Amino acid sequence: MNMLRPSISQILKNNESPYSLVVAVAKRAREITEEAEENKKVLVEKPVMLAVEEFANGKVKLIESANIGLNIEE
Repeated sequence: MNMLRPSISQILKNNESPYSLVVAVAKRAREITEEAEENKKVLVEKPVMLAVEEFANGKVKLIESANIGLNIEE
């Protein structure tokens, strides 16, 4: 299923942090790039878009620490 630019609100569940999603998408995009390089595969779509689609389709899930954001000093 190819989603047309899913919004963050469509991907995030249970008050997950949008910042965590951005970091997770970036990390997954790097993994996709590395896998393509190892397999000598040319990517047609951008790795970030592939990663976003994986999160939106539930292929990859965001797992946050229970205490995320509690150690932030003001």
